[in-house]
Amino acid sequence: MASITLKNVVKRYGTGKTANQVVHGVSADIADGEFIVIVGPSGCGKSTLLRMVAGLEEISDGEISIGNRVVNNLEPSERDIAMVFQNYALYPHMSVFDNMAYGLKIAKVAPAEIKERVDKAAKILEIGPFLERKPRELSGGQRQRVAMGRAIVRQPQVFLFDEPLSNLDAKLRAQTRLEIQKLHRELGITSLFVTHDQVEAMTLAQRMMVMHGGVMEQFGTPEEVYNRPATTFVASFMGSPPMNLLNAAPGAQPGKILGIRPEHLDITPSGWELQVEAVELLGAERLIYCLLGNERVIIRTDEHEPAPAPGSTIFATPRPDRVHQFNAESGKRV
Repeated sequence: MASITLKNVVKRYGTGKTANQVVHGVSADIADGEFIVIVGPSGCGKSTLLRMVAGLEEISDGEISIGNRVVNNLEPSERDIAMVFQNYALYPHMSVFDNMAYGLKIAKVAPAEIKERVDKAAKILEIGPFLERKPRELSGGQRQRVAMGRAIVRQPQVFLFDEPLSNLDAKLRAQTRLEIQKLHRELGITSLFVTHDQVEAMTLAQRMMVMHGGVMEQFGTPEEVYNRPATTFVASFMGSPPMNLLNAAPGAQPGKILGIRPEHLDITPSGWELQVEAVELLGAERLIYCLLGNERVIIRTDEHEPAPAPGSTIFATPRPDRVHQFNAESGKRV
């Protein structure tokens, strides 16, 4: 196991005036054994950053260290990392056992040790009964476990996950998230996990990097990122539904954007006057979509509260200790 240090890491494609910079000076210290999620929308630079750590992309500027070694000029095979991809990348003609053992055989590990490592990984991932099957005989979730098992048997210093759950349905994704959490508790290996899914980020991360336009907008625990977003982008990206961001709300100061999460707006006898557009029932909660002047406001209530009718007028009051303010020009938290 090992720590990871990123120092002003930059990635650009091309040279001179036509160069396209896609990662802008990312710096972070990741402790030995931490599980870090890199989250952001498509095209934000998160997979490129992961691939630079892996050695699959060259670094344009900056420095990446794994443990006590600067790895900028090391080949992927020399970095002591194992990667799990979105598409599983299993050999279809090989059994599960042989897929998991292949890298060890190439490294000339003794057959007895290979069997011991594969059996141990298969037990952790509960795929022991499938070791003689071919990948085509497995479900998507089982194939992903095989891909994780192939990484585990390498006994690397660092795990790198590149959107490994994207091909799974919602139920399997939730189940596999639990398995990854259990896996990290048992192995304690430093892990970087890339996803565009904020639910995955919130549930898996010990700390998360929120990326936008190649910039790391915030690096913190899920609680810090959700409760004290550093920018309007983080406020709008993390949370479903997103934080309400209002330019013209009562109490908003000139040049400031007022932020309030939907669950921190209470329906009250007086307060902000809102026009109800629609109501969504989502099991144990309701989402009430309203207009405050020309700005959209979402209120989250529980199922026991009466639902207002679309077209009606209601009043709401934000909880004072849950109001956020951002600079309207920079988008940064005030």
